[in-house]
Amino acid sequence: MILVGLTGGIGSGKSTVSVLLAERGAIIIDADAITREVQQPGSPLLEKLSDRFGSGVIAADGSLDRAALAAIAFADADALKALNAIVHPAIGVVVNSRVMAQRATDNVVVMDIPLLTENPREGLQATIVVDLPEEQQVQRLVDFRGFDEADARARMARQATREQRLERATYVIDNSGTVDALTEQVDMIWDSLLGLPQLPSDFELPARQPQAD
Repeated sequence: MILVGLTGGIGSGKSTVSVLLAERGAIIIDADAITREVQQPGSPLLEKLSDRFGSGVIAADGSLDRAALAAIAFADADALKALNAIVHPAIGVVVNSRVMAQRATDNVVVMDIPLLTENPREGLQATIVVDLPEEQQVQRLVDFRGFDEADARARMARQATREQRLERATYVIDNSGTVDALTEQVDMIWDSLLGLPQLPSDFELPARQPQAD
């Protein structure tokens, strides 16, 4: 197994890069998708969220009302910290089990984690950062995801800075240009990843570092 991380700020195009890597043969372990899995109606995690943030975060059909939860959690630093303390361990269990399931293979395993800079993982052989100028990031959130500009900037401000992400990057993908330019960069990085040494089949994923406050 070759184990790498993939990250980028909100609106950076990380999900597009993830799809391109999967098309080339990577096994994607998507933290966002796992988050949705562990938050299914009736799950223990949903019960914990309801206990901490109130029944209003649960929709009439029993699913998580993400907008209601976000309105509470992102308006208060202590609430956000509490949210992370509930959600992150549950996600980590699933992520780790899926990584371990791949360790005897020769696959390139990509841990797609939005907050990888804020919450670093040991054991990665490389980290890919999808990058673009902050003003372009804001514009894409407004144009393609329907964000209000002030909300887009507030969400970005709660994440690591562009400079912090770049400091931790092994590979940087510039997503400020065309799809063709993006694809060319992914091809080059993919070839480089295939040249990394395989981890031993008895590899153990180290415990996560403490979360950033």
